[in-house]
Amino acid sequence: MHVLELKEAQSRLSELLREAAVGKEVGIRHTDGVVFRLVLMEDPPRRPRYGSARDAIEISDDFEEPLDDFETYES
Repeated sequence: MHVLELKEAQSRLSELLREAAVGKEVGIRHTDGVVFRLVLMEDPPRRPRYGSARDAIEISDDFEEPLDDFETYES
């Protein structure tokens, strides 16, 4: 990881963002000496919302009718 001073990082921000986007570690040292790491954030995984699949499934009108394939098993 290479570390840059805050002033230099401000002038090279777009370059540093490109480096972070391809996985390189970039550190930025604040004026008080604290170093911050610049990393690419992934989108958080989306949780399914209740009702989001509404209208995605259709049940046919003959859903409860017996299947022709099972005639031999009926008594």
